[in-house]
Formats: sequence, C-alpha cells, structure tokens
Amino acid sequence: MGKAPSPSRSTAAVLHDGGAWRASLALALVTLVGFGFAYSVAGTLVAGAAFPAQAAGSLIQDGDRVVGSVLVAQPFSDARYFQPRPSAAKYDPMSAAGSNQARSNPDLLKHIEETRAAVAKRDGIDPARVPSDLLTQSGSGLDPDITPASAELQVRRVAAARGLPEARVAELLRQQVQPRQYGVFGEPRVNVLQLNLALDQLR
Repeated sequence: MGKAPSPSRSTAAVLHDGGAWRASLALALVTLVGFGFAYSVAGTLVAGAAFPAQAAGSLIQDGDRVVGSVLVAQPFSDARYFQPRPSAAKYDPMSAAGSNQARSNPDLLKHIEETRAAVAKRDGIDPARVPSDLLTQSGSGLDPDITPASAELQVRRVAAARGLPEARVAELLRQQVQPRQYGVFGEPRVNVLQLNLALDQLR
C-alpha cells in the first residue's frame, strides 16, 4: 500500500508557526468588536439621530413629567378613565406575555365570561355587545390600543363620572382615532393613554 500524502510545506508551516490560531483569534475579534459592539453602537447612534423619540422609547410627557410610553398599556381603575385591554402580565413591562392558553382551555373560557360580565356591568351594556378586544389579552399583555368600538361603549360611563356631555367626550374620542398605518396595515385604533391624557385636558 502507498503512503498517505504528507501535508504541503505551506500548510505544515502555517500549522507550525501558529498562523491558524492567529487567524481564528482575528476572526473572533472582528466578530465580537465589529459586529457585537461597533455595529450596535452605530445602529443606536443612527437611530437616536434619525428617530429620537422612538429610540428613547416613544415616551409621553405631561409637562416635565414622563407619564408612560405610547407603546405600553397602563391600568386605569377610575371610572373617569377609558379602560385598556386585559393584561396577562398585569401591565408589567418586565414580564410581558400572553396567557398561552388555548381556545379550548376551560380556564380561558371561564375568564372570558367573567370579564364579559364585569365589562357589561361597568359600562351598563348588554354582555353580547362587549367587543372581543376587551375580553382577551394580547400576545404581549401590554397592547396600548383598543378598537374605536371598545372606546365608544365607554363614553357614557366616562362622561357621567366627569360630569361632561356625552357628545363632548365622543368628539374627543373621534379626534383620537388613529387610521390604518400608511392607510393599509392594521385597523383603526385608539391609544388609551393618549386618550385619557387628552381627556384630562378638557375643561
């Protein structure tokens, strides 16, 4: 049997003088520093310069005070305010999550019916009129928007609690309805936090 061919002199030389190790370390350094650090820093700087509000978290300010983010739902328990969607995360941004329960899960069905009854009682409406987004939790548990229909059924309660004409609250709501993004994506929606802040400005 013939002997196996020996490595070429150039390959043996590379292995002998540690060239393979140097090449590996250089690649690791470029990957970690270039893509892991420099790329992230550059992306952050560009985003901050081009979209400063979004890069900072789309924060909402009331004067000098930050009151929340346009992207994150907050709980409102007072009858004077519009209510957001239910949250499996209890509106905690650090534990954003849905319920992960299947449609056939008895606990989910029970929770939906209990929520339906509570919303109907709170807003004085027929349980059959409660929209689905006031019954179910979003995937993140922090969805800041509700449908215009879900906001409209709350107008009477909010107006009564504030001693305002229903027509005035309804007009404010219409002003706060956001259309489909770019006229194509999603559905019309109402940001609950922005609506409630605008509501507090009514005199």
